[in-house]
Amino acid sequence: MHVVDSHTGGEPTRVILDGGPDLGSGSLAERAQRLARDHMAFCNAVLREPRGQPAMVGALLVEPEDASCVTGVIYFDAGAVLGMCGHGTIGLAVTLGYLGVITPGCHRIETPAGVVTVALEDESTVTVTNVESRRIQRAAEVRMGDGSTVTGDVAYGGNWFLIVEPSPLPLVPANIGALTCLAIAIRTAANAQGIGGELGQPIDHVIFQATSPTPGIDARNFVLCPDDTYDRSPCGTGSSARLACLAADGRLKPGQEIVQESIIGSPYRLSYQPGPQGGVIPSLTGQAFVMSEARLLFHPADPFRAGIPA
Repeated sequence: MHVVDSHTGGEPTRVILDGGPDLGSGSLAERAQRLARDHMAFCNAVLREPRGQPAMVGALLVEPEDASCVTGVIYFDAGAVLGMCGHGTIGLAVTLGYLGVITPGCHRIETPAGVVTVALEDESTVTVTNVESRRIQRAAEVRMGDGSTVTGDVAYGGNWFLIVEPSPLPLVPANIGALTCLAIAIRTAANAQGIGGELGQPIDHVIFQATSPTPGIDARNFVLCPDDTYDRSPCGTGSSARLACLAADGRLKPGQEIVQESIIGSPYRLSYQPGPQGGVIPSLTGQAFVMSEARLLFHPADPFRAGIPA
């Protein structure tokens, strides 16, 4: 299996160029459903230790339905197949540039959530124009097991988010363990109470949002991903969902740029334009760096061929 690994703001992406499962034909959404239904063992083998690493996202290249797109891609982590992935799209664009598939300029990429546009500005810098994002519910109340209540906005940015602002704990690296445990508990409670998308889609990510102590940075976040690890980047789809909330509250004007950093300090530049369906069209700019190009081998006698169970 031929792969190229990169990281976007510290969050790893593994682009799978060949050797993945045959997902048949149909829309990207249909093929993503087949990957989730029939091939999670493949996803786990690629991303879990010893072959992978915590927080890594896979990007499986597939034929696009839309002929104007340079490729189709289905993103996944060790916990779920994803509708979209912002950091992964930045990493994919940098990887395609590294491979000579694309040159600096604008290109279209098809995902299960829809077609996104990438502008490769140089070998490491990419601006992603994401799918239309929207807030679903303002100030949803999540009842916790201890009787307390957590309030957050439900929003869509290519994945489903509960955004809690301000964060219940300080967003500092020393609190990553506690933030992870709290976010898992909130997501579990929210999904048990049916808080999510309009059609019952469950929350797959939780964001804690706060101001940043870093000069020149507008905000800091902590993002829990479906595989129960935290996002080392500021999370592209999460940032898109937050832009929808800021727009809905009148806290950010179209075209106005802000800088969002992750809990480890990696930044994205963010802005939006109004969307045709009443949401926002997010724009996010970040940097990715290729780390390795390799062939993954799966020896039939390897006791951890399928990855180390979580």
